[in-house]
Amino acid sequence: MPELVRVADLAGVRTLTLDDPRRRNALSAALRRELRDAVVDAMADDEVRVIVLAGAGGFFCSGGDISAMLDDEQPTVHRLQVLADLVEAVVAGPLPVVAAVEGGAYGAGLSLAAACDHVVAARDARLCASFGAVGLAGDGGIFWSLPQRVGSGRAREMLLFGNVVGAERAEDIGLVDHVVDPGTALEIAQGRAAALAARSRPALSTVKSAFVETGESLHGALARESRGQRSLFDGPDLREGVAAFQEKRTPTFRA
Repeated sequence: MPELVRVADLAGVRTLTLDDPRRRNALSAALRRELRDAVVDAMADDEVRVIVLAGAGGFFCSGGDISAMLDDEQPTVHRLQVLADLVEAVVAGPLPVVAAVEGGAYGAGLSLAAACDHVVAARDARLCASFGAVGLAGDGGIFWSLPQRVGSGRAREMLLFGNVVGAERAEDIGLVDHVVDPGTALEIAQGRAAALAARSRPALSTVKSAFVETGESLHGALARESRGQRSLFDGPDLREGVAAFQEKRTPTFRA
């Protein structure tokens, strides 16, 4: 099988590119495992000082792999644990992580972007906590990271209504940090990462750990999310949500 995460190193900056553009880099079981392992490896590499996350094909990440959500061969608890391990590595690892968002970040893709320390987004990018569209609540640490970025009220609204937020509005509310011209997010994210790579590695690590230790623990939030999502995966609304997605219609939730 082809690799789903491309790795490139330059002057202490490791760029990890989600490389399944045909599916807008949906977090399939294979992709999330590869990305988790790549982030863990980068965090442990003495030659790496900053990590950049990007998506191939002009799109950051469309979220979870909806077509496989009802696959009995991929137990829900395992899928959620791999995603939790990935996000915990991004948030709690010692190195800064910069996201380069082109196109969009939806569902678990938004969780991944929000978990990063710095988010560069193209002006035409769209961000959405789209879990509710298929009858789910949220995962990937979003109940921890999203309120940290936009506050509890706006996080609640995004998760309840699933509104699509444009990049400039996202910058206004703190969801992204830097809005740039379309097609330049990766280049500028790598430039921002290079600036961080020149700074004190222990100092940057201390800043990261201070934010992780503020408020509810990430570990606690991930465990709570997992319990909630597992119960929803076992219910009828997810099946209706997946069917509606595949049939390109509006779901009718009856549970």
